Amino acid sequence: MGLDDKIKNAAQDVAGKAKEATGKATDNERLEAEGHKDQTAANVKKAGENVKDAFK
Repeated sequence: MGLDDKIKNAAQDVAGKAKEATGKATDNERLEAEGHKDQTAANVKKAGENVKDAFK
């Protein structure tokens, strides 16, 4: 996994957490769900990169 991929995935995860927290604070279910979706996507990308690294 390249360093730039790790940074992008971490940034997406942090942004998702921020969106989710903002959604909860403002009672905005759409924003909360979008934040959760971003976190999930970042985690899937991390898992895929870990699998690729395992086969190197």
